[in-house]
Amino acid sequence: MSNMTITKFDIADYLDNEEMIAEYLNTVLEDGDSSDLIVAIGHIAKAIGMTKIAEKTGMSRPSLYKALADGAKPQFETIMKVLKAVGGQINIKPSS
Repeated sequence: MSNMTITKFDIADYLDNEEMIAEYLNTVLEDGDSSDLIVAIGHIAKAIGMTKIAEKTGMSRPSLYKALADGAKPQFETIMKVLKAVGGQINIKPSS
C-alpha cells in the first residue's frame, strides 16, 4: 500500500485566468447569495495575490482579508474596488 497525501481543495489554485475567474463569479452570482459572492471575491483576490489587490485598491492587506472573510459585510464600494482590481465587472441583464 502506498502512502497517499490528501491536500485540501482550494478553488484559488484554479483561478488562473480571466475566463475561469469570470465563470466562477457568474456561477456564484447565479446560485449564491451576497455572502457567497464576498467569499468568492476573496478566493479570486487570494489567487491573484492580496498584495497586488491591496496596491490596486489602495487598501491594506489586513483590511482586505477582513473585508473578504466569511461572514464579513463589506461596503459596496469595497466590493466594487476589489472587483475592478481583479478584472471583473458587474453586468445586468433582464431575468428570463
